[in-house]
Amino acid sequence: MSISPMSSMDPGEQRSLSQTGGSDYSAWTGWIAFAGVIMVMLGIFHAIQGLVAIFKDNYYLVHSSGLVVNVNYTTWGWVHLLGGIIVAAAGFCVFTGQIWARTVGVILALLSAIVNVGFLAAYPVWSLMMIALDVVVILALPPVCRPLRRSDG
Repeated sequence: MSISPMSSMDPGEQRSLSQTGGSDYSAWTGWIAFAGVIMVMLGIFHAIQGLVAIFKDNYYLVHSSGLVVNVNYTTWGWVHLLGGIIVAAAGFCVFTGQIWARTVGVILALLSAIVNVGFLAAYPVWSLMMIALDVVVILALPPVCRPLRRSDG
C-alpha cells in the first residue's frame, strides 16, 4: 500500500465525504453549538437574576430608584425571568439547526445586553458578565446564516 504524494492531488478537486473523514458539517458548526450553549446559560442566568429580584429585592446594591429605568425590582425580576426562558428556548432551537433561531438569538442577545445595561447599577459584576456573554453570542451566530450541513452538489 503506497501513499500518493500531495502534489498529485488537484487543488480544485472536490473531495468526497469518505476522503474528508465522513463529516458533512461546516467549519461553523462548532461556533453555532458554542453559541447555543452560551444562550442556554444566559437564559438560566437571567432566570436566576429574575427570581432573586422577585423574591429578595433587598439583595441588590441600590434601591430600585437608582436603576437606569425607574421600576421596582419585582418588575425587573419578571422581565429577566420571562426573557431568560425565551433565551434558553432559542438556545435549544439553535441546536436543531434552525436559521430562525440564530436570528432570534442575535436579537435576544442584543435585547439582553440592553436590559443588563439598565440593571448595571444594581449588580455591576453580574451585569457586565451577562453583557460579555451577549457579545459572544452576537459575534458567534451571524456569520453562518445558512444551514449547518454543506451540500456536496
